[in-house]
Amino acid sequence: MPKNPLFDLQQYGQSVWYDSIGRSLIRSGGLRSLIDRYAVVGVTSNPTIFDKAISGSSDYDGDIHRLAGLGQSAPQIFEKLATDDIRMACDVLRPIYEQTGGFDGRVSIEVSPHLAFNTEETVKEARRLWQMVDRPNLLIKVPATREGFPAIQQLIYEGVSINITLLFAVSFYEAVMEAYMAGLERRVAEGKAIDEIHSVASFFVSRVDTMVDRELEAKISTAQNPAEQARLRGLLGKAAVANVKVAYQAFRRVFSGPRWEALVVKRANLQRPLWASTSTKNPTYPDTLYIAELVGSRTVNTIPENALLAFADHGVVRGNTVEEDLGGAQRVLQQLIEAGIALQDIVEQRLVAEGAQLFVNSFDSLLDSLSRKCDAVSVSS
Repeated sequence: MPKNPLFDLQQYGQSVWYDSIGRSLIRSGGLRSLIDRYAVVGVTSNPTIFDKAISGSSDYDGDIHRLAGLGQSAPQIFEKLATDDIRMACDVLRPIYEQTGGFDGRVSIEVSPHLAFNTEETVKEARRLWQMVDRPNLLIKVPATREGFPAIQQLIYEGVSINITLLFAVSFYEAVMEAYMAGLERRVAEGKAIDEIHSVASFFVSRVDTMVDRELEAKISTAQNPAEQARLRGLLGKAAVANVKVAYQAFRRVFSGPRWEALVVKRANLQRPLWASTSTKNPTYPDTLYIAELVGSRTVNTIPENALLAFADHGVVRGNTVEEDLGGAQRVLQQLIEAGIALQDIVEQRLVAEGAQLFVNSFDSLLDSLSRKCDAVSVSS
């Protein structure tokens, strides 16, 4: 079978993970096909993905009716359905996990989004899911909130492999990397092994442009000076890629030098940055934008179906683009601030809160749908 541009990403050290999951995808051989045809070597999930998979199909109805008939609640049923899917996907990807020494072949499941701002409950939920799924290639998704930072360190210390999610700010990313290294160092200090602990840090991309562009458009509409309007238009669609490029430089800086090398001696695994939310939301932007512009060594791009197919069809890999024009990336971020865009507030506060709430909404919508199906079973019986 001819190789498509997604395979070219491997030459630059970037792994392709698929940002979706569903029972029919796994059981039909679709996931196996994604591996063979589209260079997919991992899978990510979140509450929105599970809401679409379970509420948007009849694939789960038999299990829902059976479990409801046993008196299980909607949250219990969801957990059973989700962990079964994750476990099956882990098994499909297990050979890749073995071949890559644990870096790829990974499948992610998220702690309840209702716990995003609760450190202790996040740790408890992550432990429980880790034990319940019981697969070495699992990643537990933990949010990059201020309350999530101590949870990250604690879970790494306990030997739980994690995927840090809802990450938008470079400042928060630095805190995430610090928590990862501190967790490893605690284990090393106690003589515990660290070679089987893995982590990725998921930096969300397109949502940054969506929110920043909205504010730029508002300023363009009120600007009186044509030159000012043109200057602001020139910043549209530039924030997200610039933000990631700066984040990647932080990654290179942190995972080098004496502190990191001391952990490498103990066989520490690199916490790779992962680019998430990489489908293009604005139809006027190229549909491969957040893949083509973010190619980088020792990174992951988790790609939803529409963007995956688009890049396979007409994507171009022109090199290590995440390190191109770093000065330009810094200038874009500075120009946004000078234009009155509260960039720090957007990436540290608003996008985190919005993202967490969107996952809560999807999670609650899914539980409502399951509750209705449970009620229908109860009435019919």
